[in-house]
Amino acid sequence: MRTLQRLIVFGLALLLTSNLYAQSATNSALRRELLKRVGQDQAIRNELIKKGIEHPDKSVLARMQAIDDSNTKRMRAIVRQHGWPGPELVGRDGTEAAFLLVQHSNHAFQKEMLPLVQNAYKSGKLSGQSYALLLDRVLVGEGKLQVYGTQAKRIEEWKGREPALEPIEDEANVDQRRAEVGLFPLAEYIELLKRIYFPQDKDQP
Repeated sequence: MRTLQRLIVFGLALLLTSNLYAQSATNSALRRELLKRVGQDQAIRNELIKKGIEHPDKSVLARMQAIDDSNTKRMRAIVRQHGWPGPELVGRDGTEAAFLLVQHSNHAFQKEMLPLVQNAYKSGKLSGQSYALLLDRVLVGEGKLQVYGTQAKRIEEWKGREPALEPIEDEANVDQRRAEVGLFPLAEYIELLKRIYFPQDKDQP
């Protein structure tokens, strides 16, 4: 099974940002479907976190896997029919939603989609943050160094509740690369990880 750490990412934050730039979609039904699927994707992950990420509920994990498998199958069909669903087809929020479904798919499909995601980013149809997340995920999945430092290790490999990241290529310059694609500095990202995975700690002194 894919590591739990890599199943939960910051899709909700990405979508909240992209909603500010939603635009008209020529296929409004497909846009609504993508947003609905993302809603389900995020709901199951929020449920998992609320029940305690350190000791994940197996029944919730099984439901999450079923949702991810269904979304992967549907995304494969969408790409086969339309190519990458860009903002002109499904709106800016719809294309970011499509990305999130790919981000939570299996490694083979992620790797297959990476060139399409890269092209969408280069043509201004997808955020640099999205491209960075998928590139790092594919690289880490192949045992290679990540470029932008977006991928954390499994929870059990953290130092208590201090996030541990997968190895980063040229880590001394990672913040420069992160800035180039619209990501905030690595230190802030690590703090965000702690707030996301351990929300119960937010009110602690």
